[in-house]
Amino acid sequence: MSRQMVRPGGRSARVQASVHAAVRELASQVGRDALTVPMVAQRAGVTPSTIYRRWGDLQELLSDVAVERLRPDTAPGDHGALPPDLTAWAEQFLDEMASPAGRAYIRDALLGDPDGSNAGRCSAYAAEQIDVILTRATERGEKTPDVETVIDRVVAPLMYRILFRPDGLDAAYARRLVRGVLDSAAEGREAP
Repeated sequence: MSRQMVRPGGRSARVQASVHAAVRELASQVGRDALTVPMVAQRAGVTPSTIYRRWGDLQELLSDVAVERLRPDTAPGDHGALPPDLTAWAEQFLDEMASPAGRAYIRDALLGDPDGSNAGRCSAYAAEQIDVILTRATERGEKTPDVETVIDRVVAPLMYRILFRPDGLDAAYARRLVRGVLDSAAEGREAP
């Protein structure tokens, strides 16, 4: 079970914010591979035992920081219709996740995730964003696929290519995936 509590409040939230900020600052100054728990603790103004007690080890801390960095800052853009909304989101998702920083965050999120909860949180972030897009489209009277179909037909292939076959990966690929899932939805077909 992950040691990280969900959305702590009060002192716990301040400690988390301070430790996360210390990790980000130190990673940019000395590099991620040079980080140590004592170094992070000193920068954050906490004891190393606080970090060990809360996160277990450096990898779990890096994983927690990565998951927070992968959380979207804003709602997906509203471009007035489902195709441009989902296309813009998929292009931005690809751009962020395929960047060197995005790949490092993905790696860290998964490496310090013994029970799979961080992967689940990252997946939930994408699903929440897609749900916002699909809900808006439904309210406009547009025919939409369901969230899981978009995850299976857009997000999953993007993530696979980002992680394992990044050569030649570009926005045109993301657009083709979106076009395919929307064409299937318009024709009333489910994902294969």
